[in-house]
Parts: sequence; C-alpha cells; structure tokens
Amino acid sequence: MHAIGVDIGGSGIKAAPVDLASGKLLAERQKLSTPQPSTPKAVASVVAELTRSFNWSGPVGATFPGVVVDGTTRTAANVDHAWIGLDVRALLAEATRLDVSVVNDADAAGMAEMAFGAGEGVTGTVLMLTFGTGVGSALFTDGTLVPNTEFGHIQIHGTDAEKRASEHARERHGLSWHKWANRMDEYLKHMEALLSPQLIIIGGGVSRKSDKFLPRLNGIRARVVPAAMHNDAGIVGAAMHACPQWTGYKRTRGSETSVP
Repeated sequence: MHAIGVDIGGSGIKAAPVDLASGKLLAERQKLSTPQPSTPKAVASVVAELTRSFNWSGPVGATFPGVVVDGTTRTAANVDHAWIGLDVRALLAEATRLDVSVVNDADAAGMAEMAFGAGEGVTGTVLMLTFGTGVGSALFTDGTLVPNTEFGHIQIHGTDAEKRASEHARERHGLSWHKWANRMDEYLKHMEALLSPQLIIIGGGVSRKSDKFLPRLNGIRARVVPAAMHNDAGIVGAAMHACPQWTGYKRTRGSETSVP
C-alpha cells in the first residue's frame, strides 16, 4: 500500500510517496519553501504542485503545524492565522483534486517513529518532541496516540517553551549547543514532571546533530534518544494517516491488528 505524505512546516513543505509496509520513501522527497505570507491559498498551491510532481492519483496525507480536529485547523502558531477554523482537508482536496487527510505535524512524526523508528515496540508512555520552527509534541500510551497535545506552548518563565527551546530560537539568539542544551534540559525536566514518560524521542532536523546536545542533558530519568527517521518522519506519518488501515501507529493486516 502506497500514499503520498506532505509535511507542511513553517519554513518548508516537503513531500514523497511512501511504501506503508516498510515506511520507506518510494522516490526522492521534493521540498519547496513555505510561501510568505503562508496563507491557506498559497500553501495549498504548493501542496498541489508537489503532488503533481509525482504524477500521483492515490491518497494523500498532509501534516499541519497546529491542532487539527476532523480536518479543521483549530490553531496556527507558526503559519498565517487565516488557517484557524478552516476546513483544510476540503481546501487541499480541491487544490490537488485528490483524496486528502490532515493530521497534526508532530503526531504524524510520532506515528512514524512508533511504527518504524526509535519507538518501535516500546510500551508505556512515550513522548515525541520535534524541534524546528517551533516545538511539536506527540504523546503515546501503550501505542495509543493522544492527539494534538501541543506541549510546545507550555509556559516556562512566562513564555511559550518553543520560543526558548526550538531550533529556530537557538539560531535566532545565536546560542551555543551548550546553552541551547541547558534550555532543552529545563524543558524536558518540566515535561517529565508532568508525564513521567519511559522514553523521550527528539525529532526534527536537529536530531541529526544529537551528539552535540544529548550528552549535555543532565538528570533526565527517562531514556532520551534521537529520532531514527529524522526529517522523513512527518512525511511517513502523514502517508500512514491517509490510509484507514492505520489507527495510531497500529497496522491492520487482514483481520489481524499488530504493532510493528
């Protein structure tokens, strides 16, 4: 079974067709810059361009950096606020002329990591955190996704955690890896106090540089590991969401449901 995954981010939009049996991309992913301003019409046009580049006629899954309920976006922290309250599923379906589903971006990345990556086979409470333009979160308990957690907006020192601890914040403030790791450490301790996860997965593009910050974390009881799928996780998770045979990260084969 194959589907296209489209990962919509604050700075870039990337897409690729995915083999859902293996979680592997079937073609080299394509990436275009997120339009500025990132209005719904402008973003939908980019999504349509990306799907056309693969000459695709099957299902499409798209991520969105905010809360998504039944295809409607409820929040839009890092894109244009015109997205709030929009039926984004209908918008993208009209633009692409394809069957489209929409899921929170961090939830998609978490689904992929639980199925094919660092969380595969892990039970208990697992927290996925993605560090990029903002901080996204996906929470799983015994393999069941708790959707739209958006823990990047938890207040630390009177401001959203993502404004201090995101990759964008590190670059904007010119923070060394050591100073940024201190901010991440503070944030992870806060999340651990709230959720007591057994495993914390660090995702986003920064996961490729985990050797620069993970060794600097101090006093976290949970096991903290880099994401295995790096920037492909959102694409793969979006493609998973496009197919009704997937529920959370559980995969249905015939009449038997198994956890990869």
